[in-house]
Amino acid sequence: MTNSESLENVILELRRGVIVLAVLSQLGEEQYGYSLLKLLGDRGLQIDQGTLYPLLRRLESQNLLRSVWKIEATRPRRYYLISPEGKKTLARLKKEWAGIVSTMEKMFS
Repeated sequence: MTNSESLENVILELRRGVIVLAVLSQLGEEQYGYSLLKLLGDRGLQIDQGTLYPLLRRLESQNLLRSVWKIEATRPRRYYLISPEGKKTLARLKKEWAGIVSTMEKMFS
């Protein structure tokens, strides 16, 4: 493995750690998969479909999200929304994230 490949793997690991936080934070309003991908991308976090859709299913199975099928423009779309349990989890994750950022800022200075 080259140094470049090693760096890419480390970056991917770092990103994986924030994807759940990012996804939960954007589901205060209903989103379907593609609209969520676009929203996250517009806010600076590019996520592959192959990462997002399994994550949404996992978060739903953990009762952190709810989903509902709706038919719009003659095609069904699955819409996701953060659940009450997901809101509690998001609050905890945000607090944890703030602590991590604070700690890392101390280490970087």
